[in-house]
Amino acid sequence: MATIIQTVSLKEARFFAPIGYYEEEQILGNEFFVSIDVCFPFRNTETEELRNTLNYEELYQIAAKVMQPQRKLLESAAAEILEQIKAAVLHAEMIEVVIRKSNPPFGGDLSCSQVSLKYLKD
Repeated sequence: MATIIQTVSLKEARFFAPIGYYEEEQILGNEFFVSIDVCFPFRNTETEELRNTLNYEELYQIAAKVMQPQRKLLESAAAEILEQIKAAVLHAEMIEVVIRKSNPPFGGDLSCSQVSLKYLKD
């Protein structure tokens, strides 16, 4: 029997946050873009009811909260976002969190760096 998988996504939510390995990055802050994909079985018999899907505003609120505190690594922010979504969306089959940092300050001509984590339910 085939399964229809639904994906609810948040793409390129922009945050200015005090995240960076170097002290000046934590003081001055950086621009980040967060993308989230959450996949789950489509059982939406009433397609006009929000309770039958996932509200992407909730994904945004999780990302916004996690991106506020000062920290050194994007990996810790991505892991925290992933864990909070996993706890909130028990029926998720796959969750992917991508955090992209604009203009990383290491002297090269580079538009961005990126970290991603993916959860796959066993």
